[in-house]
Amino acid sequence: MSRPIRIPRWLAAPAPGWTTSADVVVVGSGIGGLTAALRLRERGATVLLVTKTLLTEGSTAWAQGGIAAALADDDSPQEHLRDTLVAGVGLCDEPAVTALVHEGPTRVRELVTLGADFDRGSDGAISLTREGGHRRDRIVHAGGDATGKEISRALLAALQRVKGDPGIEVIEHALVVDLLQDSTGRVCGATIHVIGEGQIDGVGAVLCRAVVLATGGLGQLFSSTTNPPVATGDGMALALRAGAELADMEFVQFHPTVLYLGDDSSGQQPLISEAVRGEGAFLVDVHGVRFMQGVHELADLAPRDVVSRAIVRQLAETDAEHVYLDCRHLGREFIERRFPSIVASCQEHGFDPAVDLLPVAPAQHYVSGGIRTDLDGRSSLDGLYACGECSCTGVHGANRLASNSLLEGLVFAHRIAEDLAERFSRGELMPVDPLPAATQGDGGDSILLRSVHRRAIQHTMTDGSGVVRCAESLTATAAMLADLADGADGVVGGPASWETTNLLHLGQLLTRGATEREETRGGHVRSDFPDRDDVHWRGRLHAVRRPDGILETSVHPLPPQDLP
Repeated sequence: MSRPIRIPRWLAAPAPGWTTSADVVVVGSGIGGLTAALRLRERGATVLLVTKTLLTEGSTAWAQGGIAAALADDDSPQEHLRDTLVAGVGLCDEPAVTALVHEGPTRVRELVTLGADFDRGSDGAISLTREGGHRRDRIVHAGGDATGKEISRALLAALQRVKGDPGIEVIEHALVVDLLQDSTGRVCGATIHVIGEGQIDGVGAVLCRAVVLATGGLGQLFSSTTNPPVATGDGMALALRAGAELADMEFVQFHPTVLYLGDDSSGQQPLISEAVRGEGAFLVDVHGVRFMQGVHELADLAPRDVVSRAIVRQLAETDAEHVYLDCRHLGREFIERRFPSIVASCQEHGFDPAVDLLPVAPAQHYVSGGIRTDLDGRSSLDGLYACGECSCTGVHGANRLASNSLLEGLVFAHRIAEDLAERFSRGELMPVDPLPAATQGDGGDSILLRSVHRRAIQHTMTDGSGVVRCAESLTATAAMLADLADGADGVVGGPASWETTNLLHLGQLLTRGATEREETRGGHVRSDFPDRDDVHWRGRLHAVRRPDGILETSVHPLPPQDLP
């Protein structure tokens, strides 16, 4: 029997020294956070937008491939639905996917109206390309491979246009530490730490009617990731501590084609979008042999979990540390025009895609799980909403379909804003006072793990809960994380220690889920259970922190899916 995991209610932090308020606190400045904030303000709510560093440094700006939507005459939401369900390997929430694919085209067109400048053909129509898992050209892109950057620019420009509006306030360099709740458990605020000039303990309390978390992923939980340094899972971790349900945390997507820079390279690594394979590039092993034919009907354009798994298998067979991506036949003119950012990144590291084989290997890219929400972005805690990568709408199932991430953030942020506006108009979620920290949950206990342990967490997670897992590796990972948790001293620290503690909690949760799911499905690969098991595991694994602090998990079966 595995050792119980105890998650404390609080991070050790100074008492709030100041207080402010708004109708809604939106945390995060990616596509989800910006969309929610702008739409909420349009609907009359006062908004406080909090971002961890600068508005421009969220994960959205790093998205290379594009945003998926059924815009072409020969495409349809039903076909997009089918491709998403296939990629999700039986674990997608079909109503959530239906909402995504039917509302997605309208939301993308609204981005154009807002000012997003997507790439267009000679006829003036938006250009559409294809990525892994898609059977139609439905990927909208900008600047060749800078789609996320252009969407972020357009949304930030819209925010700049309302800069003088006192009903929407922005606080940069602010880390949300924990959620505040009233006597019923309803979320009614948050504690945030604002880093000022020469200031390291600027903790305050923000009181509100609702909190929207759009804090992105947890890539920094692993040694190598495509995520930016801010992706430390803060939103997921603070929701877990407050008692919100999380789901599907074991389904971590490892992007198959990340530029391999050597064993000693860590942190954010250069991503080579699968849009490159969508344009005809292909994978070969260290002997120059193509290996994706026969693995999947789409060969090199198979879903990401299939390609990553095939690469790991090929590495083992060839005793190599990487495979190669070959795009030389596409020609210099096309490569540099279509993928200028990728070309520049490769050249920065000494590779020329027009003449060199590019060494690539899988690295952490996206987590399909997160804070469990309904179709309106509501979590299991009243007053707490979530969207984007920190949420689990059920859209992605066991494996996210390429370019559905930006679309999910866009669609569900809009749904959240509409739901909150309607609830406010009905007089719901009226302001309440939070309970003092010492009287909430299990006595207001707190914990803090010193930041010096971050690399240990990353190496442990990569080795034991990474691309391929087994009972032995997961047991070792759980034991190492438990030892780190036992050594947490609760000393009041700062942002680096808070982030490290968040990573610890999420590592424990992810490892527990990966241990319990004794099958291979989507992004979750168990070498000791190599087959998919629909009899026992066609369901979603929920996790919640009980009032006594113990992490509790449960399996929730899903209804059968008939692919359209």
